[in-house]
Amino acid sequence: MNEDEKDDVTFEPEEDHDEETPLAKIKKLKDELKTARKERDEYLTGWQRAKADFINARTEEEKSRAEFLKSANKELILDILASADSFDMAFANKESWEKVDKNWRTGVEYIYSQLLNTLEQYGLKQLNPVGESFDPNIHTSVESIPVEKEEDDHKILEVVQKGYTLNGALIRSPKVKVGVKG
Repeated sequence: MNEDEKDDVTFEPEEDHDEETPLAKIKKLKDELKTARKERDEYLTGWQRAKADFINARTEEEKSRAEFLKSANKELILDILASADSFDMAFANKESWEKVDKNWRTGVEYIYSQLLNTLEQYGLKQLNPVGESFDPNIHTSVESIPVEKEEDDHKILEVVQKGYTLNGALIRSPKVKVGVKG
């Protein structure tokens, strides 16, 4: 084949009816891209929602665990308070308490204060409502004492059994004697 013959030959692609035009291919790719972006956004939204749900569940679990520990501490502390009440009763019997050796009394009083300090570290607070107005939501009246003075009417005159709060919540109401103007 000489040079002239090469120039005369033209290459024409065979027509294939199955093949898409470039514009059709671009349109198809744009549609696929649009679908992929939509799926990506749905997956991203789902992932973010799942992550937020997980964080909320973990926070809720931590709160639940803390409440459980408070509740467990409450039962234990209430049991220990029975021992603290025994100390209070021993101290209240002044005549017998004064007969005990002074060094021994000092040791027992120290042990009692250690016990209360330890309980305070766990959120226990002792209520001493003497002189306060009687509130049936907080106090338990065990006796009414007739009083002459108007200012002593419905006032707490004596605490028979101490009351306590644990982390701000009342766990045992104080048993009190209340003044009543007769």
